[in-house]
Amino acid sequence: MPDETTETTADDARENVNEAPAPSDEVAAAAVERFESLVAFDSLGQAVLYSDRETWLDLARWLRDEQQFEACIDLCGVDHLLNAARLVPDGVTPERFEVVANFRSIARNRRIRAICEVPQDDAVVPSMTEVYPGADWPERETYDLFGIVFDGHPDLTRILLPEDWEGYPLRKDAATARVPVKFKGPATTPFQQARDAAVGLPKRRDAR
Repeated sequence: MPDETTETTADDARENVNEAPAPSDEVAAAAVERFESLVAFDSLGQAVLYSDRETWLDLARWLRDEQQFEACIDLCGVDHLLNAARLVPDGVTPERFEVVANFRSIARNRRIRAICEVPQDDAVVPSMTEVYPGADWPERETYDLFGIVFDGHPDLTRILLPEDWEGYPLRKDAATARVPVKFKGPATTPFQQARDAAVGLPKRRDAR
């Protein structure tokens, strides 16, 4: 008959069966400890932090001030409208849109990725520009192409498309666009004219 110590250990083991393992990346582990709403995930050897919108800006500030991630090197949007089989870690509620940011620590020679789920009916995320000024243009591009609004951005205007453009072309439900192009043949050079005349070809209509 097992003693009391053995029974307690078995009970503890049963209680911990469904607990997620601690992240192997020390920055991800520290982030999960610091922010209760975060979910850490390993993607092909890189640490990924899933953040809600309320924590997004605080996470960026924490990465910069306490973890030496000096730069946000990339920020973009994703539309999962047609991606029903997407991989989402336990504890993350999938939304149609995501904002993905990649951070670089030169001092520590490492990178980390953060993802924020953004609902279709309220596509608004806090702007990172006050923490990482370099996020200015990537946020404008994401707004321009996906229609995701970055609250607090100093100049959230289109950056690639004209101001009167209707819709957001990288949304999966955007209509296929087309720009008409007029084609015409190249002008015939004097060398080509002489060559054509030498072999008895008629004069080309585009000859100068």
